[in-house]
Amino acid sequence: MIQDRKPTLSFFQIWNMSFGFLGIQFGWALQMANMSAIYEYLGAQPENIPLLWLAAPLTGLIVQPIVGYLSDHTWTPLGRRRPFFLIGAVLSSVALVLMPHSSALWMAAGLLWILDASINISMEPFRAFIADLLPSSQQTKGYAMQSFFIGLGAVIASALPWILENWVGISNQPLSDGIPLPVRLSFYLGAFAFLTAVLYTVVTTKEYPPDNMTTFKEKKAAKKGIFHGAKEIFYNILHMPFVMRQLALVQFFTWPGLFLMWFYFSVAVARHVFGASSTESPQYAEGVAWAGVCFAFYSFITFLFAPLLPSIAAKISRKLTHALCLLAGAAGLWYVGLATNKYELFISMTGVGIAWASILSMPYAMLVRHIPQEKTGLYMGIFNFFIVLPEIMASLFFGKIMELFLNNDRLTAVTIGGGLLAIAAFITLMVKDNKT
Repeated sequence: MIQDRKPTLSFFQIWNMSFGFLGIQFGWALQMANMSAIYEYLGAQPENIPLLWLAAPLTGLIVQPIVGYLSDHTWTPLGRRRPFFLIGAVLSSVALVLMPHSSALWMAAGLLWILDASINISMEPFRAFIADLLPSSQQTKGYAMQSFFIGLGAVIASALPWILENWVGISNQPLSDGIPLPVRLSFYLGAFAFLTAVLYTVVTTKEYPPDNMTTFKEKKAAKKGIFHGAKEIFYNILHMPFVMRQLALVQFFTWPGLFLMWFYFSVAVARHVFGASSTESPQYAEGVAWAGVCFAFYSFITFLFAPLLPSIAAKISRKLTHALCLLAGAAGLWYVGLATNKYELFISMTGVGIAWASILSMPYAMLVRHIPQEKTGLYMGIFNFFIVLPEIMASLFFGKIMELFLNNDRLTAVTIGGGLLAIAAFITLMVKDNKT
C-alpha cells in the first residue's frame, strides 16, 4: 500500500500493533538486569563479562538483516511480519524457561545466543511494522508507542526478582546451582509474558497485502535464493541514504554507552553502593536486586516520558529532541559515581530513562522517512549493524581495557558510557532530517 494512501489509525489500533513489544522487552530486560550477575554466580571474572555478552551483537548482526529481507519478500495468511513475530516469541519463551537452569558458564552463554537470536526474529519486523501500517504523519507516534511498551515491560521485568523477594517473600539466597529462586521464577514469568503479548498483536492487528499480488510474486521469484539475498543486502549496505549514514554514526556512539551500563551497572551498585566484597556476601545479592529496581525505575521514566516525545519533536524537531535526551542520559550515568546511597541512583536513572525513550523511537522516526518503503525491513536490519558492531567491539576489547587500564573498576566503565552518550548527542545535531 502506498504511503500516502494508508488510513489514519486510532489510538487503540496503534496500541494493539505495538503491544507485542511489551513481551519482547520482558526478554531483553530480564537478561540485561540479570545476565552479568548469573555469569558471576557461575564463576565468571569481571574481565570476561563483555566477551560472554558477545551473543547479543553477533546474533543481531546476522539475524536482523536476514529477517528484514525475508519479511520484505513474504506474504502468508498471517501477513508479512506477523509470522516472524510468532516464531521468535515461541523460541524466546523456551530459552527464557531454560536460562535460569544453567549449571555452567558455557550453558548460560549458549542459551543467551539462542535467546538473542529468537528475540531478534520477533523484534526486527516490529520496527518495519510501523512503516507498513502507519502514514508518515503517525509514524513518530507509532515508534513512541513502542517505547511506551518497552518502558512498561522493562519496569515489570527488571523489578521482578526484587518484587518476588520483598513483596512475595521468596528468599533471595542462591540455590545449589548458584542462581536465586526469584531470578528463576522471573524468567518463567517472562516467558509467559513474551508469548502472550506477541500473540495479542498477531490476533488483533491485520496487515495490508501487496497492491499487486501478481507483481509481488514475480519479484519474489526473481529474487529467490541465498546468493541473491546476500547480494541485495550487501548492495544496500553500500548504497545507504545519506541521512541513514549520519544516524548510523549517532547509533555507533550511543549504544556502547548503554552496553557499558548493562555490562557493569548491576555489579557496580553491589560493590560500590552496597559495599559487597564478593559474590557470596549478602550485600552482593541485595545490590544486584536493587540494580534491577533501578533498571525498572529508568524504564518507568521511559514509560512516562515516551508519550510526550511526539509533541516535543513537533515543536523543536526530532533531532534536537534526541540530542537533549541523550545529554540527559549522559548526565545520569555520570551521576552514578556521585551517588552516596541507593536512593540517589534514582536521580541517575531519571536521565537514563529519558534517553532510553528517545533512543527507542527518534532514530527510527527520522530514518523511516528516508528509506524506500519496499525495503523497510531490510534497511531496519542494516540499521541494526550500527548497534551491534560497537557492541561486538566492546565485547571483544573492553574486557582488556578493564583489566589493563581501569583496574576492573565497574563504576569507571559506567561513567565512560555517559561520555559516549554525550558524543552521540553532539553528532545528532548534524543530522539532515528535514522531512516532516
